[in-house]
Amino acid sequence: MASGFFALLDDISVLMDDVAMMSKISAKKTAGILGDDLAVNAEKASGFVSSRELPVLWAITKGSFFNKLIILPFAFLLSAFLPTVITFILILGGLYLAYEGVEKIFEYLVPHKHTVVKISSDEMSETEILTLEKKKIKSAILTDFILSIEIIIITLGTVMDQSLTIQIAVVSIISIIATVGVYGIVALIVRMDDFGLKLIQMSNGQKNRVHFTGITLVNALPVIIKLLSVVGTLALLLVSGGIFTHNIATFHHFLENIPGILRDFIVGLCVGIGALLVVKVSKQMIQLFLKKA
Repeated sequence: MASGFFALLDDISVLMDDVAMMSKISAKKTAGILGDDLAVNAEKASGFVSSRELPVLWAITKGSFFNKLIILPFAFLLSAFLPTVITFILILGGLYLAYEGVEKIFEYLVPHKHTVVKISSDEMSETEILTLEKKKIKSAILTDFILSIEIIIITLGTVMDQSLTIQIAVVSIISIIATVGVYGIVALIVRMDDFGLKLIQMSNGQKNRVHFTGITLVNALPVIIKLLSVVGTLALLLVSGGIFTHNIATFHHFLENIPGILRDFIVGLCVGIGALLVVKVSKQMIQLFLKKA
């Protein structure tokens, strides 16, 4: 009886070791998406009235949890009954990531006007503020849904050769980290400037360390968001390139003599450029067709 109990504990220990190891591998492979998720959500969670930033962020966080509750069962069902579909979805996700990464580079190199709506309690009524907040929250949750699909599918792709128990454990852990970790950091980022302002007020106009720290935090917020955006864009191309080189034989043997990270970036960039050209040309053709019609 005792030997059976200790054997069970040993099996659980081995299972937990496997889950921990696969979780580390999955976390590395999804780091790029998490970086992009962090940059996107930090941008979307900013621009609100200061007192409403945390409530809005909490609403987005709850939406993110709900997104994953919807996606996870479908992902596990596909893994159990149609595992080949996972690879297909993974490649489609890689195509989208490559397109998104190149599109961001294109928008930076070819600037165009953006409509930025900032919520202000001085210029808007309470009803208008709440209405605009709801729209921005819905937009953020929709973006999170897309990124959550990418994170879950990429994670599932790394554990496809493992048992269903390990798949469920690893994907669930990464999903929780993706929500709690990302939105926890976003909460710190969006409150950085408010904390800096409080430090400036505490300095009572004196140019001391407290004042300098406050000024640094206020000025650092836009820089951090821009830096996250750059890192996230590069990570998108690396992750997408890695998906193609590991799942498509043609890309697997492409530029084998150069470092893997550089090869992944080049593949992601090339595929992204091709996807962007297809989208741009398709839009132009549709517009011409509509004009003629």
